[in-house]
Amino acid sequence: MNYRELLKKISQYVVQYFLQFPDDRLFYHNLTHTIKIVELVNRISAHYKLDEKNHFIVCAAAWFHDTGIIEDGLQMHENKSIEIAESFLKTEGVDEEEIAEIKKCILATKMPQHPNSLNEKIVCDADLFNLGTDTFNENNKLVKKEIEAFSNKKISSEDWRANSISLLESHSYHTDYCQGLLDKTKRENLKNLKEKHNSKNDFRHLGNLHLVEDKDAETRHLSAINSKKFKHHIRGVETMFKNSSSNHQRLSVMADNKAFIMISVNSIIISVALGLIIGKFVLNPKLIIPTILLLSVNVITIIYAVLATRPTVMKGTFTKEQVEKKTVNLLFFGSFYKMPLKDYEYGIRQMMDDSEFLYSSLIKDIYWQGRVLGRKFRLLRISYDIFMYGTALAVIAYILSALF
Repeated sequence: MNYRELLKKISQYVVQYFLQFPDDRLFYHNLTHTIKIVELVNRISAHYKLDEKNHFIVCAAAWFHDTGIIEDGLQMHENKSIEIAESFLKTEGVDEEEIAEIKKCILATKMPQHPNSLNEKIVCDADLFNLGTDTFNENNKLVKKEIEAFSNKKISSEDWRANSISLLESHSYHTDYCQGLLDKTKRENLKNLKEKHNSKNDFRHLGNLHLVEDKDAETRHLSAINSKKFKHHIRGVETMFKNSSSNHQRLSVMADNKAFIMISVNSIIISVALGLIIGKFVLNPKLIIPTILLLSVNVITIIYAVLATRPTVMKGTFTKEQVEKKTVNLLFFGSFYKMPLKDYEYGIRQMMDDSEFLYSSLIKDIYWQGRVLGRKFRLLRISYDIFMYGTALAVIAYILSALF
């Protein structure tokens, strides 16, 4: 069996599956997450030097492990995922034994995880790899947002933090590779969560005090509160920038997906029209005008959809003068991708030492992301309008040509 070709078919199927059933509630368990898990499974598999068959099993499980969320939501989605996997794999002629192994790997990711074989341990550790990474806090917020979207219930920060602490305390990586690589950072993430949780509780306790024994105690009390307010403000600003940037990225992916749908649908219509209708012009010349109208609509729709995703060529360079005047956005690749590392490092260090320059760059980055998104969605709106109204006109033209 050609496992490499089969994995290629699986990846195409799962990618198309996510694109076919988009869900705005999937802030974390989306196509990006699935692709990341597949990359991690490949990485861990390479460490253990799995043979071709077992490598196929863990990669296939990684591709399918979250597909069930699209139909069944977050709760018990693993059961639906194995149904989707089994249905596709059987049509491709995969052995029952291999399908059973893939299903076991998917079911092993159900919380709490209890993997048995090495393959199951690899998939489980890849699925919760982020618990031991520096991006844990950001991903944890996305998971919270996703659960709130599916349950239509707001979860308090304190409750979510307590739940996250419980998860980190009860979780253990199953492969020695992930234990050596991630346990230290996971312990740091747990420590930070506990400190934040305890400080919040202490702050609420201080807020309930109405009497202060003396003026010095009152001064210390107010100083502590002001300090916490300042830290809270800084964290709020950082969270704002993180959320804004991640929201823009998700919207950009959404726009690209919508453009892909437009391009695919209209390409199919053009293929069908060229194959079935044009050959009948000799027998029925009345079809010429409606067909030309339909094809024109499809071509113009595709053009606008392509323009929406077409990348803009950037200069890729900046000058020392721009850094000193703080007019360059060093956070955007289009400003520096042609620059030597030494010059870019100089600019970044200048920005890190100047909070005004840093926050100005963050603001510019979000602003230009918004400008790009505005252009994308404007062109997409035109593309969808042309497709909607143009297709309706083409259908009316066909009806009129048939009647008169």
